[in-house]
Amino acid sequence: MTADPLTPVLTKRWLSPQSWRLATYEKLEGYTALRKALSGTPEQLVELVKAAGLRGRGGAGFPAGVKWSFMPPNEDKPHYLVINADEGEPGTCKDIPLMMADPHSLIEGCVIASYAMRSHRCFIYVRGEALHPIRRLNAAVREAYKAGYLGKNILGSGFDLDITVHAGAGAYICGEETALLDSLEGRRGQPRLKPPFPAAAGLYAAPTTVNNVETIASVPYIVNGGADWFRQMGTEKSPGPKIYSISGHVEKPGQYEAPLGTTLRQLLEMAGGMKDGIPLKFWTPGGSSTPLFTVEHLDVPLDFEGAAEAGSMLGTTAVQVFNETVSVPWAVMKWTQFYEHESCGKCTPCREGTYWLAQILERMVDGHGTTEDIDTLLDICDNILGRSFCALGDGATSPITSAIKYFRDEFVELCEKNRAHSPELVGAS
Repeated sequence: MTADPLTPVLTKRWLSPQSWRLATYEKLEGYTALRKALSGTPEQLVELVKAAGLRGRGGAGFPAGVKWSFMPPNEDKPHYLVINADEGEPGTCKDIPLMMADPHSLIEGCVIASYAMRSHRCFIYVRGEALHPIRRLNAAVREAYKAGYLGKNILGSGFDLDITVHAGAGAYICGEETALLDSLEGRRGQPRLKPPFPAAAGLYAAPTTVNNVETIASVPYIVNGGADWFRQMGTEKSPGPKIYSISGHVEKPGQYEAPLGTTLRQLLEMAGGMKDGIPLKFWTPGGSSTPLFTVEHLDVPLDFEGAAEAGSMLGTTAVQVFNETVSVPWAVMKWTQFYEHESCGKCTPCREGTYWLAQILERMVDGHGTTEDIDTLLDICDNILGRSFCALGDGATSPITSAIKYFRDEFVELCEKNRAHSPELVGAS
């Protein structure tokens, strides 16, 4: 199998009629990878995924094969595979369409990954508001049980697996893997102290691996195509295809599959260019919790290394595009209000910090800010970054610090405009 740079891999079935049905999936190579995987050993599968260089598609980019290898080889405790389908990052919308259009690719990936990690129980934790994908997944799981791809003695291999689709309650914090595990156990979703890491004591204090939907859906293609084929796409350190979610001021927003390392310039071409021809002002490479990029970053390769070298993160490749009509302080305020609302309240820096960041930004946008507020914002961000219990706090500071770095003049302008309209401030100076 050779890979043309833009030949769809993950999205190849999406436009087929009734692509979510088992019959369609089986016509288009469905469950062939599972047969191949079950004929090998779990160790061979882990080595294959390591060799392919598949990295976690949930934002962190941790090598999936290495994560799988952390699972202890003995089975004195049950092993669990948990799929993080709690897609809540503003701008991220790749997993829900994948589960809608091709749920069986996720299920097949789950069976292969569970076999590789000697797990007999898999949970798919879906965001609570996403009713339609939950129904699609449940229907696909029922079809898979009926066809013998799930349950006892799968395809006569002697391997058993049960999958449970679990609906969350719509909390952004449950996208953090340990908060997700707490929620799955019936507790309030709050991050756990690590160590112990989930691989040692995760769900029900048993060895657990948490993977993103897109990561696991990539596995059947690697089993069928091989590591070398997978590495033909993407870059050396970030191989494979990726679904880029493009939203905002583009002519054709949507999901675009491209090799890792594709640039925004190329993605904009695929998405029909900027809407109404109004020039680009700023954009996020991986959702609102990644530092902003500007027009200068049009040619940054969007892979794990390229985005980091340019001062941001690849995140979930949620590319939000904003044109010159958008006020940067206003956009940052809207994101900060989201983080304030979604902070779980467990740790003081994030709970208090996001509250004050939102207060100050609201005041500035309302026309009552001062230039001192800019330094106060940076000071609060400094007190949150690296000091909060999980990455939510860090993510909340990213849009603010990067916006002030690239668009400080807009914040200053807001404050000066306020000053001109506030006689008491003029008198005070």
